Amino acid sequence: MNNEFNRFKLSEDILKSLKALDYKKPTEVQESVINEALYNKDLIVKAQTGTGKTASFVIPLCEKVIWEENLPQVLILSPTRELALQIAEDVRNIGRFKRIKGIAVYGKSPFKDQARELKGKTHMVIGTPGRVLDHIDRGSFNTKGIRYLVIDEADEMLNMGFIKQVEGILRRIPKKRVTMLFSATLPEEIKILCEKYMNKPKDIEVKSEGVITDKIDHYIYRALEEEKLDNLIRLLIKERPETAVIFCKTKERVDLVYEKLRKKRFSIDKIHGGMLQKERIEAMERYKKGAFRILVATDVASRGIDVEGITHVVNFDVPVEKEAYVHRIGRTGRAGRKGKAITFVTSYEEKLFEEIQQYIDFKVPERNLKELELSKDEEIIGNEFLRKTGTQKALKAKEVNKGITKLYLNGGKKKKIRALDLVGTISNINGITSEDIGIIDIQDMGSYVEILNGKGKIVLEALQNMTVKGKKLRVEKAR
Repeated sequence: MNNEFNRFKLSEDILKSLKALDYKKPTEVQESVINEALYNKDLIVKAQTGTGKTASFVIPLCEKVIWEENLPQVLILSPTRELALQIAEDVRNIGRFKRIKGIAVYGKSPFKDQARELKGKTHMVIGTPGRVLDHIDRGSFNTKGIRYLVIDEADEMLNMGFIKQVEGILRRIPKKRVTMLFSATLPEEIKILCEKYMNKPKDIEVKSEGVITDKIDHYIYRALEEEKLDNLIRLLIKERPETAVIFCKTKERVDLVYEKLRKKRFSIDKIHGGMLQKERIEAMERYKKGAFRILVATDVASRGIDVEGITHVVNFDVPVEKEAYVHRIGRTGRAGRKGKAITFVTSYEEKLFEEIQQYIDFKVPERNLKELELSKDEEIIGNEFLRKTGTQKALKAKEVNKGITKLYLNGGKKKKIRALDLVGTISNINGITSEDIGIIDIQDMGSYVEILNGKGKIVLEALQNMTVKGKKLRVEKAR
């Protein structure tokens, strides 16, 4: 198959996933990182968000993982739960045909459920520092098998005050390991951490896909605080974004903008730290599918927004952290597409925005608010457009998940069933090989098995008349 990932000498299982996920040509960061990571080198990678860096470590780690081992071999630390979930999804998709199981652990989610999952066969753990440390200290996460550690968005860990917890984890996991650190910036504290805990790390800096790409049009409007909301509405009507994110500095501001736009019956939802985890995940899933057009969010959420085709990023408030500007606008102009980054600046935010311009080394052009004046027709057309949902998005994982049936068997750890027992039994079915078996999840009372390549029906029927480890189990399609 004509795919530039072939030259990394990856296994068939990984190449098959990459092909299904439509990965054709490595980005610059993938080009630099994959080879080095396959040679087990410690790496310090300075790269912005939106450069394809998640796949740059997930691909080699999926390659390196040994399926047969039961203890987790890889630990990936992320500053936010949204990003942890995003990375876990990439692990699931890229490791799909190798049956790699990765689980996300984070706060505000039942500890007991995560502990149960960690007890089962797990190859990779992706989590926020506080919850990972909690699992280690309470004995639910056995780190003896950890051979690879990834610290993602290290500068954000520092900003959010997690660096002590990261150090705590570094002290509790095996010293003999490969460590990779990814960060958009490298503050002094991060450099000290690297010197202390890494083994002759190689520095990789990805410059070419920086903040100011020709793919993103940046501009600002200077506005009065009390007129910001009306100007935002006019901007949306004028621009008619296919898919947009509006960033606010606090959850109260998110609620304010959300309520105003909801009253206009725009296709909209919101995400911020004050919402239940379940609500945040659901909103994110719906956004990815194109179930609504505009997402209003705080910066906390921006790290996990990896959504196809975001056309507009609107900064309703100027971010307090200059790095946050880079992370926000990195949501658009991805994968070779064009995007717009529009910021409203009040007189109180002038100084903040000046710092951002110095940081990105670019003077953002200003536009006149008069441009947002609307004709009657524009108003009618724009309102109508914004009330409709966007086009349904084809999820990246659709192709890789095609032809998968998940089966449930009513026997698990209590009946001494192991993953290898299920692989052995299912591989003995006529016309089925171990390549047709996906991720296996063995729980106390039952087990889940994914059957790939459209062969679910064959396996379901055959298992009705077979035993697993001499035990007759009830088998049905998982709900």
